[in-house]
Amino acid sequence: MAADKDAAFVLPRGATGLFQSKDGPPPEVDRRTFRTALYAAARAAKGQVGRVEEQAHPRSFHTATVVARTGEDVILCHAHHPWIAFAEELRDWYTDEFLTPPPWAHVFADLGFEVLDRVRLTTPLTDVDTSVLTQGERRDIRFYGITTLGGVLFNSWD
Repeated sequence: MAADKDAAFVLPRGATGLFQSKDGPPPEVDRRTFRTALYAAARAAKGQVGRVEEQAHPRSFHTATVVARTGEDVILCHAHHPWIAFAEELRDWYTDEFLTPPPWAHVFADLGFEVLDRVRLTTPLTDVDTSVLTQGERRDIRFYGITTLGGVLFNSWD
């Protein structure tokens, strides 16, 4: 059954990349699966994998590029949940600089990732279920002025 694109996005534990040690670390996306999907996507794009950078504190995501005749695509992979996004350029954090996924993005979905489109990522936080966020996460959202779902998911907060 297809997911309802109009349904509220529910943020699970680990969505911000922040966690309290007493709760234990959030889940981790398998890096090997991401790399497998990345190389399959590059083949589907008739291109090659460019730069790959694994998540490092405080960033909440891995980054990669696929270089093809049509240009370079920037891919973001959340470090704790199997979410994929596409962006205009490589950065340490994002708010609303997301792109519509290219036609070959289905390769990520075929390998178990959820490809988030620009509309979903620029959804205002007022339309997102944030009930699991801790007080500290809410404080960081206010401090950094984050107002979109994508800003919460693809961040570099300390």
